[in-house]
Amino acid sequence: MVAINKYSNAPLYCQLKNLILEKIENGDFAADQKIPSEQDFCEQYNISRPTVRQAINELTASGQLYKLKGKGTFVSARKTQISIKDYTGFTDSILDSKNPSEKDIINTEIVTGQDYPELVEAFNLKPDGKTEFAAITFTNPLGNDMVSLSISYIPLSLFPEVIEDLQSNKDVLRGKYPLIPNSTRSTLDIISTDQKEALYLKLQPGQPLIRIKNILYSKSGQPVEYIITKYRADKTRLQFENHK
Repeated sequence: MVAINKYSNAPLYCQLKNLILEKIENGDFAADQKIPSEQDFCEQYNISRPTVRQAINELTASGQLYKLKGKGTFVSARKTQISIKDYTGFTDSILDSKNPSEKDIINTEIVTGQDYPELVEAFNLKPDGKTEFAAITFTNPLGNDMVSLSISYIPLSLFPEVIEDLQSNKDVLRGKYPLIPNSTRSTLDIISTDQKEALYLKLQPGQPLIRIKNILYSKSGQPVEYIITKYRADKTRLQFENHK
């Protein structure tokens, strides 16, 4: 057993962090495996609980560990890599999907631009507009992990039967409607998980999310779909590649 050196210049909590990270790298602590309790670490390495707590809190904040209330602390799975070179705003599109009914849809509802200022801006509507949209919420699991949560907003004036098509598992959107997405504009920022997102993504509220907003346009420049996708920052790595 590797011991913690109390005479080292390195703080004790840093030494414990490094020990835990080494065990993760070596496979001693596997992905989604519960690690020893704070008390176990205290007894194993003869260190104080505040020292253990600081090490675990920092590893949790950086995404190497995650906590489940009432269950303990677990090892995070390796991050899913999303290559920006291959990523397009069409990635999470309902309209551009060849098999939209295969998406893990968890909710569909009708909303109005009047209640969602973002839709007014995205679709160039009047501020008091009552244009109706299909709001389609779906998740993107990867194995046993829930990686992202998306909401697609589609104007019912252009796609009046989109909800019925999805509920009937009809993969006919591309052939049925002429306004197929042709171009996209995307923005990216970092936000914190709220209560609802935490439930779907199996996270603690307040954890960071990577949010990507996409507006999809038809060939004529008509906005046809607005998508907000939130990726778990602890399970996602964005890879940028550019050539001069």
